[in-house]
Formats: sequence, C-alpha cells, structure tokens
Amino acid sequence: MKLPDFPWDALAPYKQRASEHPEGIVDLSIGTPVDATPEIMQDALKAASNTPGYPTTIGTSELRDAMHGWLAKRLKISDSTDQNRLDVLPTIGSKELVGWLPTFLEANRVIIPEVAYPTYAVGALVAGAEVIPVPLDPDTWPELNSADLVWINSPSNPTGQVSSPELLRKIISWSRARGVTLASDECYLDFGWDADPQSILSVADGDYTGLLSVQSLSKSSNAAGYRAAFIAGDPKIIGKIRELRKHLGMMLPLPIQHAMTTVLNDRHHVVGQRDLYSARRQMLKAALLNVGFQVDHSEAGLYLWVTRGNDCWSDVAWMAELGILATPGIFYGELGAKHLRVALTSTDAQIASAAKRLIESKAL
Repeated sequence: MKLPDFPWDALAPYKQRASEHPEGIVDLSIGTPVDATPEIMQDALKAASNTPGYPTTIGTSELRDAMHGWLAKRLKISDSTDQNRLDVLPTIGSKELVGWLPTFLEANRVIIPEVAYPTYAVGALVAGAEVIPVPLDPDTWPELNSADLVWINSPSNPTGQVSSPELLRKIISWSRARGVTLASDECYLDFGWDADPQSILSVADGDYTGLLSVQSLSKSSNAAGYRAAFIAGDPKIIGKIRELRKHLGMMLPLPIQHAMTTVLNDRHHVVGQRDLYSARRQMLKAALLNVGFQVDHSEAGLYLWVTRGNDCWSDVAWMAELGILATPGIFYGELGAKHLRVALTSTDAQIASAAKRLIESKAL
C-alpha cells in the first residue's frame, strides 16, 4: 500500500519564505484553533487528573448522557421514546474515526466528495478500498452495487459549502436503497454564516438506519489538543465499531471524558467563539475581495475558499511574499487547483495584520 505524501510538507518552503517577512508570519494554512480552551473544560480536566484505572470504551454514564443531551438541545433530536434507535460513542478526535472507519466497516469501495479533506481518501487506502470521488448530487453518481461507505461533509472543508436538507435527504435515500453506510462529518456545524447547516440526523425523520454523524469539540470548543469527539447514529453500526475499539484499546482517556462531559453541557462558550470568528471572517473576506480574489461558497465553516483564476501554487507564493501562509486547493482534489483555502483560525491581531498587508499590496 502506497499512501500519498502528507500534503502540508509541501508547504515548508513557502512557510519559510513567509516567516522572513519583517512583521512575521501569519499562518492561515492548517486551521488549528488559537483561542483559549474554555476554563470550565480546563477545570474539569484538572479535577479528574487522578484516574489510575482504565477508562471504558463506551464512555462514562455522565458522558453518554451529555452526548445524548447535546443531540437533543443542539440538533433537536431525542430518542427517549426508543432507546434503541440512536447510539453514541466517544472517539479519540474525529480524524481518528475518519481514518479508521473504512477498516472498521471492512469497506471495499468508499465514495468521497470530489473536493474533500484528504483523510477520507487516506482512510480508504489504509483499508485497501477503492476511492471514488463524486460531486455532491447523488443523481450524478455512478451506479454501484458494491459501495460500502459514503462520506459527506457539510459544512465542507475546504469549500465551506452547505448541503441543503433536500440534498441530504436525497443522499440518505441513495445510500439506503443500496445498503450503504452514510457517514457525515459535521465538525463545523456550529459555524454557519450565510446558511444554516443541518445534520443528517436532523433530516432523517427519526430513522437513523445506516447513518453516522461525526461531531468534534476541536473547533467549537477550542479543544483540538484534547482529541474529544463522538459519533451518533445507527446502533448496529456503532455497536460493531465499539467492539472493535474495545479489542484495540481505543479508549478516550478518562480525564478527557470528564472534560468533554462538562463542555457538552454548555453552549455559552460556543456562542462567544462564533462571534470571534464572525468578526475575523468579515475583515479577512473584505481584504481578499479588495485584492481581486473571488470568494466561492464559504457560507459556513472556518475557511474562505478563494480564487483569482491562477494556479493555486502561484497564489500561495504571492501570499508568502506578504508573510501570509495559505493552503493550496490542490490538496483537496484536482478541482481545487485554482483555489486557496484561507483559515480564520488566527488571533484578532494576526487577522488584522494579514488584512492590512493584503490591502497595502495593491499600492506596491
């Protein structure tokens, strides 16, 4: 099995060039959170630090209640009438789940978006599966009788595109008609700007057969370092995943489980974080438009998907001369070859500096 090179290694020379800028580098490439993890989460982690025993794979009863509670409050989903309809399971970050899900499901063919987060394809390759990139509309998909897994991602990374409830229902119908597991990566769900992103669980009319929703606290709670995430959906699929994870020792550390429980029960910090990103987005979007970039999609999420019609690497180089590091769209598929992904995950001061450099570049 030959895996592709890790894409971001190719950015190293551009990062070096950007770092040589007199005012320093503004790194808008990876998209790692920079704001403080909520104090309530930090306090819960400290309070649970004395945990000499092994954690459970399934999660503490308090964490399970918190995950179900989050689904009820955030997605307006309650399975109280039938506890067998919807299951939950904590995972060691969402990327771990994305990477291993094709292996857990013994997939032979995996459908992914044609412009997508690279780990969907890498996870399929690790499982020895065929990767099939497709557009968003299932009416355009090849007629496959042996696909095992469909990945969708709304809001999308990198494009920020939001799939409508009608499209999500169409994809659910396509998958169920063929007995294919449908996994929806929804880690940017809390960051809708020009659209209101919906979970596949919210449009499934109470039937979660064949569905998995992937949620993460990395972005909404600035907790990427905690590796705190969970899946919700079809109990049969989650039951299979849980048994495999038990055998493999894939247990979320107990202090993290306690911290995750606390933060899932609080929405106040998410609202505050949204406000920060909204202001950064407005400032950065205006500056990019000012220097001739077109913003495509980007109605949600933590990135701006922009183009000037150039080869993406030439615009990466141009940005690096300004001390700004952006991600070339080619990392996400051939259709991204003329786009950049520009992250909002930097401090207010750095976003302001990047905007200033962009605007001042017009006078050079």
